[in-house]
Amino acid sequence: MEEKNSYPGCERHCDLSEPCCGRGEGYRRAGKMPEQRQEKKRNHEVHMAHYHAADMNDKLVINLRDLGHIMRFLYEGKASQKRILIILNEAETITQRDLTERLGIQPGSASEILSKLESAGLIVRTQNEADRRTTDVSLTDSGRQLAAEALSARQKRHEEMFSCLSEEERRELLSLLERVCADWRTHYCQNGNPHGHGAD
Repeated sequence: MEEKNSYPGCERHCDLSEPCCGRGEGYRRAGKMPEQRQEKKRNHEVHMAHYHAADMNDKLVINLRDLGHIMRFLYEGKASQKRILIILNEAETITQRDLTERLGIQPGSASEILSKLESAGLIVRTQNEADRRTTDVSLTDSGRQLAAEALSARQKRHEEMFSCLSEEERRELLSLLERVCADWRTHYCQNGNPHGHGAD
């Protein structure tokens, strides 16, 4: 069987005699990958060479660090509108101060994003009846609908993220991560875990 002459790095494994994507066609004409693609490939090769030369502990840290980068890519950030809507949907009503603390951001940043949500008709802010200096935040009907959609998308994403593991493997991974996390809190966090149990 004749070996296919593929465009390096092409997810579709383009045959350069009949490329099926723009990148493959560009490579066929120019005889080389675009500069940006070459740089990305070089960076990946350096990363993998460093990984293969590392010892077991370094490989564990590298994998955890890479997973952290992927998590930051998958999630919108600790003050994202979707995260705020999901928190409000769970709490129904929460003070602006408590919400700000839960998000782990500055009061000014929280006020700015809440103003945007309020202008979009997704939340309402009202004065707390027990403490007139406190503002309560709650969802409108439109906000609840978007929160439900965001939560559904998150749950689907979480299922996909661990679909490569069996139920037993997920339980084992969870147990190991919980043990490592508890140990790191004890040894490396002077005042306990400063960031709680991850993103809401």
